[in-house]
Amino acid sequence: MTVPYFTAEEIRTAEAELFARVAEGVPMRRASWGLATEVAAELRRRTGGVTGRRVGVLAGSGDNGGDALWAGAFLRRRGVAVEAVLLKPERAHKAGLHALLQAGGRVVAELGPADLVLDGIVGISGKGSLRPDAARHVAAVTAPIVSVDLPSGVDPDTGSVDGPAVQAALTVTFGGYKRVHALAAHQCGRIGYVPIGLELPKSMVQSLTDREVGGAWPVPAAEDDKYTQGVVGISAGSDVYPGAAVLCVGGAVAAKSGMVRYAGTAREQVLARYPEVIATTAIEDAGRLQAWVAGPGFGTGKKESKALAALLAQDLPTVVDADGLTLAANNPSLVRGRKAPTLLTPHAGEFERLTGAAPKPDRLTATQQLASDWGVTVLLKGRATVIADPSGEVLIVEAGSSWAATAGSGDVLSGIVGALLASGIPPLTAAAMGAHAHARAALIAAGFPGAPASASTLMGAVRPAIGALRSAATPGVADATKRAGSRSLMAGSAP
Repeated sequence: MTVPYFTAEEIRTAEAELFARVAEGVPMRRASWGLATEVAAELRRRTGGVTGRRVGVLAGSGDNGGDALWAGAFLRRRGVAVEAVLLKPERAHKAGLHALLQAGGRVVAELGPADLVLDGIVGISGKGSLRPDAARHVAAVTAPIVSVDLPSGVDPDTGSVDGPAVQAALTVTFGGYKRVHALAAHQCGRIGYVPIGLELPKSMVQSLTDREVGGAWPVPAAEDDKYTQGVVGISAGSDVYPGAAVLCVGGAVAAKSGMVRYAGTAREQVLARYPEVIATTAIEDAGRLQAWVAGPGFGTGKKESKALAALLAQDLPTVVDADGLTLAANNPSLVRGRKAPTLLTPHAGEFERLTGAAPKPDRLTATQQLASDWGVTVLLKGRATVIADPSGEVLIVEAGSSWAATAGSGDVLSGIVGALLASGIPPLTAAAMGAHAHARAALIAAGFPGAPASASTLMGAVRPAIGALRSAATPGVADATKRAGSRSLMAGSAP
């Protein structure tokens, strides 16, 4: 199932409804018990046990501080030494503080050595960076931090950070995922989820799972041939940047079976690397297609603008990337109002050229606004890639790393997405699936614990990435394949 993300206001509304239908204190007890359970598991993971370990608590004045204090009380009853700093003693959560003290926890002015520290400083109502006193206490922490609901100092709706903020190893959230958990996953660390009974509306902001991406990846059916699977055309590269064409074509070739056609000046370089591609130098000679990718390494002169206009005049779904975006920024009428689906794939600088404003601090709303204003689907690249269509629906792809931030990586991505578009997948979904596979490929290319990966090595990891995603969708097939492989190896080694 897709993972939905909610605004702070949507969560607060659902909480108010919950508080009206259950006994007072029940939601907090559910949350804090779940939090204590997650912290205990993290202690076992990091130290091998729970009893005898030490946990610090930084408790603010709101419900997150209460959750942290109650969790401290539950942990204390399991033999954990717990001490808490009350950042606003006069406004500390009374019931949570009483429970902690009754269980044998201590209130201190400064935290001592700890195995973990709970960040209960602010919750989803908090805005802006940490206040000076809180920032001082956080800066003094040397242990891994477990944030309650979200890392304090990080905006709950935009994930933006404009000053001191908590860098969590684990964030435990309650009732529903917040937008911050996707947009600022690098601040949140791992995400733990505790259900507390919230009834939430359908969210317009979601993420696809590995299983969904793998299950939707196009594979040839029994009746398919090279044409029926969708033929994608690539118009990329130039005398100055022939590598952009090679990378973009490589992404498309790796993404699916069928056919890739290329039109451009890098014909020889493309064929030297991919002899299976049908290559020409002119767009009008490309042949029958189901989608186009245009722009990587393309050039931004008058000739290129005319070529892009001719390509976009065709009634085909089109990915516009790189130099194509610069041409579109100079002449928005090239893409605005197209009847065929159009997908723009800017990074932050290209986004600013298109709109006149940087996408930060609210990347999600900015992406939605561009998609709505121009009537296109927009993929805003980043560690958290944000994809919006004109309806306002958003899919977020959290890459899990920034290894894809390398020259030429975006060319590979546009090729992958173009191939998916040619298969008939709608632009929003195609963009999210392509970005998902691209992020997985970057992780594979970087390896563990991780080393710099180039766009070429990332491109070489696209097929394994797709294979891993398809295995997540069809575990039985993956297991059978492994067994068959094992039998083959055993047969090969038999005397």
